[in-house]
Amino acid sequence: MSFDAFIDFCISLFKTLLEIFLHLDVHLNEWLGIFGPWIYLLIFLIIFCETGLVVTPFLPGDSLLFALGAMAATEQSVLKISWLVPLLFLAAVIGDAANYSIGRRVGPRIFNRKESWWLNKKHLLATEAFYEKHGGKTIVIARFMPIIRTFAPFVAGIGIMRYRRFAIFNVTGALLWVLVFLLGGYYFGNIPGVKKNFEFVIVGIIFVSFLPLGYRILKARFA
Repeated sequence: MSFDAFIDFCISLFKTLLEIFLHLDVHLNEWLGIFGPWIYLLIFLIIFCETGLVVTPFLPGDSLLFALGAMAATEQSVLKISWLVPLLFLAAVIGDAANYSIGRRVGPRIFNRKESWWLNKKHLLATEAFYEKHGGKTIVIARFMPIIRTFAPFVAGIGIMRYRRFAIFNVTGALLWVLVFLLGGYYFGNIPGVKKNFEFVIVGIIFVSFLPLGYRILKARFA
C-alpha cells in the first residue's frame, strides 16, 4: 500500500468512525435489525476491546453506554437494562484485567523500544505520569477519561501495582463507569430535548470526557 493510499484509508476510517459516533442511536437500531439478540455479544466485544486492547482506544465507550441506556428505556427495544448492566460491567472488568496481563508480559519491552506504528508511546508516558500523581485511584479515575482509560491497566501491569490491589480498583471503576453512563442514558436519553438533539449530546459527552486529558496535555506543553 502506497503512502497516499494509506492516508486515504485513514481519512475514510476517521469519517466512518465519526459518522458512527455522532449517530450511535441510528446505527444501534441498524445493528439490532441485523444481529437481533446477538447484539449483546457485539457490544460486549466493543467494550472489552476498548478497555482491554491498547491498539483500540478509538472505539466508543462513554457515548456507546449512554446510547445503549437510552435505547433500553424505550418500550419497544429488545435491549434490557437488567441485562446490559451486568454484561457491560463484566466486559469492562475482563477488558482491564486482560490489559493488565498484557502489560505485565510485554510492557517492559514496549517502554524500551522506539515509537511503533501500532502503539503511541506518548500515551503510555502520559498515563505513567498520571499514575505518579494519583496512584491506585488512576484505575478508577481513568474510566472516565478516553485514551487514558485504555492505557491505565496496561501501565499498571508493567509493575506499578500488584494484581490484588488493581482488581479492587478495576471492579470499583468499572461499576461506577457503567452505572453513570448506562443509567444516565436510561433516565435522560429519551427526554424530548435530548432525543431531538442526540448527536449534540454525544458530542458533548465526548468533549467533556476529553477535557481532563486535554488540560493535562496543555499544562505539560506550556509548563
